[in-house]
Amino acid sequence: MRTVLVILCAVGFAWGGALPAFADGAPGGGDVQVAQTLGDRELTVVVRRVEPVPGPVHVDVVTHVGSPPGDLRLRLSRDGVVVSETTVRLTAKPGFHSGALRVDGPGPWELALDDGQRVATIPFVVPARVQSPPQNAAFGGFVAAGALMLVTLVVALRGRPTAAFVPAAGVVAALSVAVTAALLSASVPPLPAPGRDQDPTVDSVTDPYANAQASTTDYSRPPATLVATVDGDLRLALTDGSTGRPVDDLLVHDNALAHLVVVSPSGRLWHLHPVRVGPGDYRVKLDAPEAGRYAVAVEIARRGGGRQLLRTTLTLAATGTTAPATDDTALDRRIAAAGEPSTITARYGTADLQPWLGMLGHLIVVGPVTGEIADAPVWGHVHSMVPPTPGRPDKPDESVAAFGPDVPFTYTFPLPGRYLVWAQVERGYAVRTTPAVIDVPASAGEVR
Repeated sequence: MRTVLVILCAVGFAWGGALPAFADGAPGGGDVQVAQTLGDRELTVVVRRVEPVPGPVHVDVVTHVGSPPGDLRLRLSRDGVVVSETTVRLTAKPGFHSGALRVDGPGPWELALDDGQRVATIPFVVPARVQSPPQNAAFGGFVAAGALMLVTLVVALRGRPTAAFVPAAGVVAALSVAVTAALLSASVPPLPAPGRDQDPTVDSVTDPYANAQASTTDYSRPPATLVATVDGDLRLALTDGSTGRPVDDLLVHDNALAHLVVVSPSGRLWHLHPVRVGPGDYRVKLDAPEAGRYAVAVEIARRGGGRQLLRTTLTLAATGTTAPATDDTALDRRIAAAGEPSTITARYGTADLQPWLGMLGHLIVVGPVTGEIADAPVWGHVHSMVPPTPGRPDKPDESVAAFGPDVPFTYTFPLPGRYLVWAQVERGYAVRTTPAVIDVPASAGEVR
């Protein structure tokens, strides 16, 4: 009896160990958070874990200070057909606003956000619980063993013990298959996850083991090409560097499909998150408060292509008067020589900071600046990670305001010279940006 229990426990562990696949870039079992700069609103769209299927899809829309109130229409579609829709009322008070949609099956889906003027689309994958062939064999083996055991008992009770040896042998064979398959299932390597490692289709999500060669296919992608233009909004056209086709395989990384950094000629910083309006077509509202040559940098992660930093410049006319807000938070600097790690610590006074884009803080680095900022050779994006805290989730969202007060950044400036840096954190659903100028010495000396 004890042996049977051990076997059943092993099978249960192997059977229950398989996790569903989740949306692009999401950890197994986690939610998907996607920052979106939709018109005048800086939003965080949180798609909660989708399970079971068919079932509900709970969506939280997080607004920030300065976001105007209004209705946001959410539409959930597959293959271009709208399956579910709802309206979320965004109030003037920043924070979480919730809505619920419904999916009717696993596979690739698209969430659209419509504010009446602009429509943003977010691709994601609805999971399916899929068992590996060894797990299926283990399940079938135990079912067959149970059935044959009943046959053995019936035959034996009817006074035909000799004939009972045949189904009894079948019980032994079925148990052997089941136990062997259960033990093997723990060593079966996971297949590339649809949406994260390979292009998602209904078949690849619902039956990933159908093609035995799937795990050996090369899904690598070449670098993307960026063309930035202005036609009302700032438009970012992303094309494949090899085929020239629109890039439509971006992964959610650091809680966004694309991170856009724009720096004006005088050193004003925008850290925005363009919305996807179509394959390879990302757009964002940008009012330029000054005329001149702007630096543009976009961080993306392609499926199979890794993270990429794409840079260009734009010469803009002044189209607005509002510039990004900054504050005067104290920055403690321990700047070492070029090529050695330096530490910059932003001190906010109280422990009430919220995670933003999955991090405690962000530091944008541009330099050395010797002429126009757009010509600076070095661009860096440094993170200060959310510290693990007992009793709190491993990946807290913006509803948790309990971090800080100090936010440290470590960065190695590769070249000597003058750099522009901007520290960014979130407090009270407002992103706070602190600019500074850093002088990096050419040789090792006194740390200053």
